[in-house]
Amino acid sequence: MILRRLQVEQLRQFRQPFVMDDLEPGLNLIHGPNESGKSTLVRAIRAAFFERYRTSSVDDLRPWGDSAAAPTITLDFDAQQKSWHLVKSFLQRKRCDLKIDSDSYSEDEAEEKLAELLGFQFSAKGVSKPEHWGVPGLLWVEQGTGQNIEQAVEHAGGHLKSALNSLVGEVASTGGDELIEQVKALWSGLFTPTGKPRGDYQKLEKEREEHQREIDELQARIQKYQEQVDRLGKLTQDYERTRQERPWEEAERQLEQAKERYRQVEALEQQQARDKETLTHLQNNQQLLWQNQEQRQSLNKKLDVRKAELDKAQRELEQAEARSPSIASSAKAAKTAYEEATRRLEHARLQEIRSRLEQDVCRLGQQNQTLTQSLEKARQYEQELAQAREQSRQNQVDAAEVKVLKNTERQLKEEKIRSQSIATRLTWRLEPGARLALNEESLEGQGERQLLEDSSLVIPGVGTLGITPGGEDLASTRRKLAALEQSLTEQMTALGVDSVQQAEHRAAAQEAAERTLQHTRELLKSVAPVGIDQLLADQKETESELEKAKAQLQRSPSPEPEQQSQVIDVKSAEVGRTRAETRLAEAEAEEHKHQTELLTRRHARDNGQSEWQQLQDEVQNPEHQKQLRILSTELAEIEGKRERLETTLKAREQEIQQARPAILKQDIERYQRSISNLRQTQEQRHRELRDIQVRLEAWGAEGLEEQFNEKVAELEQCNRRYQELHRRAQALNLLLSLLTEKRQALTRRLQAPLQKHLDHYLSLLFPHATLEVDEHLRPGTFTRGTELGQIAELSFGAREQMGLISRLAYADLLREAGRPTLVILDDTLVHSDTDRLEDMKRILFDAANRHQILLFTCHPEKWNDLGVAPRDILAMKEQANGTLG
Repeated sequence: MILRRLQVEQLRQFRQPFVMDDLEPGLNLIHGPNESGKSTLVRAIRAAFFERYRTSSVDDLRPWGDSAAAPTITLDFDAQQKSWHLVKSFLQRKRCDLKIDSDSYSEDEAEEKLAELLGFQFSAKGVSKPEHWGVPGLLWVEQGTGQNIEQAVEHAGGHLKSALNSLVGEVASTGGDELIEQVKALWSGLFTPTGKPRGDYQKLEKEREEHQREIDELQARIQKYQEQVDRLGKLTQDYERTRQERPWEEAERQLEQAKERYRQVEALEQQQARDKETLTHLQNNQQLLWQNQEQRQSLNKKLDVRKAELDKAQRELEQAEARSPSIASSAKAAKTAYEEATRRLEHARLQEIRSRLEQDVCRLGQQNQTLTQSLEKARQYEQELAQAREQSRQNQVDAAEVKVLKNTERQLKEEKIRSQSIATRLTWRLEPGARLALNEESLEGQGERQLLEDSSLVIPGVGTLGITPGGEDLASTRRKLAALEQSLTEQMTALGVDSVQQAEHRAAAQEAAERTLQHTRELLKSVAPVGIDQLLADQKETESELEKAKAQLQRSPSPEPEQQSQVIDVKSAEVGRTRAETRLAEAEAEEHKHQTELLTRRHARDNGQSEWQQLQDEVQNPEHQKQLRILSTELAEIEGKRERLETTLKAREQEIQQARPAILKQDIERYQRSISNLRQTQEQRHRELRDIQVRLEAWGAEGLEEQFNEKVAELEQCNRRYQELHRRAQALNLLLSLLTEKRQALTRRLQAPLQKHLDHYLSLLFPHATLEVDEHLRPGTFTRGTELGQIAELSFGAREQMGLISRLAYADLLREAGRPTLVILDDTLVHSDTDRLEDMKRILFDAANRHQILLFTCHPEKWNDLGVAPRDILAMKEQANGTLG
């Protein structure tokens, strides 16, 4: 299929007729910026084929704000070796006209012809959708959808298989498909799409399971019944034997024997505890007697100790009393020294105050004198500052202009020197009395002139000589000299000077005045940093403070005559008083300590005397000796009782340990538990016998054996019906599997032509890679080296590239089957890098040898090397507007 001409009118932004003709049969590159109408033209082509002319669901074709518009699309194209001319209008003027060579069709008949040609279908209602687009939906790629190919292949699958059938031949007839569908229909009567049983097959399977479950339950109950019968016999035997033997009675007899032995041991333990208590009482009494005896025997020792302590206390008291006079003398001397240091400190402070006041008077006097002198200097500097300002004003001149003036003078001198080198030189030496006239100037004696202009030399009695200087730069030099002289004169006039030297002198005088001005300002600032007024205020304030200091000095008391000759430092006086105060405090503390020590020594001496006298009286008492004899007798009696009681306790303790009371207590607990367990076990047997008898009577009444036989019969009948359907299901599974394998083999033969075209393009993009198609002719597994995966796992750009080469392979397949093809690409491959884009250009150029390709883009610079002339939509629109104008 070759599209020759496209015209749109009243369609979106194309309100006026827009024509794109002379399209190439191969590759066509159509470019324009965003919103220039590229996607509108693609939409127009789609609407011309896909949309019903009578539909009202294409309002997106209407120009904005134009409710009376009738979007119209005209297409001229070649297909099936015939010329086709299509005109389709929507909305306000709904019509479809198709002309094929000399045959004409209109309305629905025309649209059916288009659908039959390209392989698509119309929507029954509303706007056309992707599932209706068929082959064009596969080959016409909208902006941003190049990577999505699965759905497009699915919607065009019937047409692709039809094309393959025409290529492969009768082997792809539909007879096999019909048989597979019949088998699938029978198989579906027995199985769900997931392969699970359904219908009667499912019902019989569930009934089998239900019967088997009931039989299993009955078998379990019968087994339980037999177990209960066996358990009843064993329980009855055990119950009768235990009832006759009565083993708990023997345990009760042993329990009583253990309790009796334990009571005997308890009596021994109680007697042992009482005797231990008696022994403890004896030991306590013995200890008290020992202490009393030791206390009485220690009185003589204590008497000697007290005598020694009394003598020591007397000696220490006498020594302390001997130190009293010297300590009192030291305290008195320290007090006298402290009073003298205090007087010296007061005198030093008085001297310091008067000295500070005298220094303040002296300092303020000097400060007042300094401020007065600074005030006089400041007034002098202020006058000098006014004089410097006046001198600067009188010699005021712009230094930059003086610099320009000196530069002009330098240029003038240089130019004069240059002119002298090229000017005509006239020298003369005349006899005395002889004269010449040069330009009416009298010349005599000897001299020289530089001539830059035409001059006349008059020789009296001879005539006039004309002199014309030569040289090619002479005229220019004359003009430059005149200009420089005029500029020099103007600059001196502007500066108000008669010469350059005068200007320099004034500039130097102004600079000197400025330096003097700056120096004077600094001098003034040095004596009056914040101004003369502040300096005057400071001088008055200092003078006032001086008067106050003199008044304070007069009011200050004068030192005593004998103290005037003594100069004492306050700090030294304070240190002396602090030391005297410290010595006084130490002396007072020592005196206080000594008095405390005297009191302590006297008290210790008196206490020692009293204690010694008391012990002396107690030792000499006859009752003391009698008590010592009584204590010795009682201690001997208690010692005998203690030894006898310890022997008895030791023998009884051995008897208790041999009886092992802890084991006896455990025996009592063990026999009690055994009696309880034996009785409980017999009672449990009795209850279990009763329960089993009741349960067996109930189960026997149910007829479990009869129920089991009935369920077995029902299961056998159900199994027969199930096996019939099961064998049928297995046969259908086997048949369907064989037919499917045959169909897959046939599909592989059908896929071969498509795989050939796909491999052709893939080798240009990914050498040594493979891309397989599945049974639905969709691109499936992608293999590249050791990589294996699906197209959907690739990057966005790679998926877009794989989608395009797959579409071109489908186009080759359709063309080989004699079907019309047209490839439309709207801003595709925008996510490809430079190298991949270069490979895709080769692929597009190769495919353009077999198909017409319309490539719309907003990046024409990326397609400069595509090998075709680009077509600019904006230029075509301007051309159309110019034609209309």
